[in-house]
Amino acid sequence: MRTLLIETFRFSFQSYQETQLEMIRLRWVIHPHRSDPLMKQGKAIEASLQHLVYFPDQATPEPATVIALHGRGADEYDLLPLLEFLNFRNLLVISPRAPRPFEYGGGYMWYDLSEEGIPHPQTFNESLKLLERFLSEVKRGYAINPGRLIVLGFSQGAVMSFAAGLLDPHNIRGIVALSGFVPHKSNLPLQLDKVTDLPVFITHGTYDELMPIELGREAAQMLRDAGAAVTFHEYPMGHQVTEGTLRDLVSWMRGVLHSKQT
Repeated sequence: MRTLLIETFRFSFQSYQETQLEMIRLRWVIHPHRSDPLMKQGKAIEASLQHLVYFPDQATPEPATVIALHGRGADEYDLLPLLEFLNFRNLLVISPRAPRPFEYGGGYMWYDLSEEGIPHPQTFNESLKLLERFLSEVKRGYAINPGRLIVLGFSQGAVMSFAAGLLDPHNIRGIVALSGFVPHKSNLPLQLDKVTDLPVFITHGTYDELMPIELGREAAQMLRDAGAAVTFHEYPMGHQVTEGTLRDLVSWMRGVLHSKQT
């Protein structure tokens, strides 16, 4: 039986201007029966964001690609165990580091906190511009087929995945947002009129204290109303990812990556 413990962050909102952070770091335990890692690290190209790249076991033209965006207080290594758990051998995996140092306990972040459901405008927009540039660079540098590209994120990384994906939905295959929200209050030109049939996988914990479940439900409903092919799961958990979440994600990814894009 594979065991998975996830890095969890809990925030207590004292005011819109000030937050108190309690960060709980837990160790991942993935595939204890396997001595060799599933993914093989390769040499990263020069790009706007420092990143890790893992190539498929066998060289394949235009392989399915996952760009994984970590959460607040983590780094580019944080989501690799999650991707190992998925057990897809023919994925190109790219994991960038968020550009802003996180001063409370180390790691990095994409933006400062503003108020619930609204990232701090300046830091968010700066990071989003960097991320958009990075996506263009890696698409060229690694010869990525946009029709086989999934942008995945946890927490702040999920918010960034929504933002980047919904600004240019025709250049991705799908979005995975684990415990995040759509930043629709950030004055972004989100192209919701172009998401028809776009596969979107959203998960959220009913006991999430950092990003309340209402934000996940709102994201799912907003994208359903826009015509996206939304898969939404709620779990009795906090701001985290569970093994059940990952089992559902595996099933979704198999369907999306093996289906023919219209």
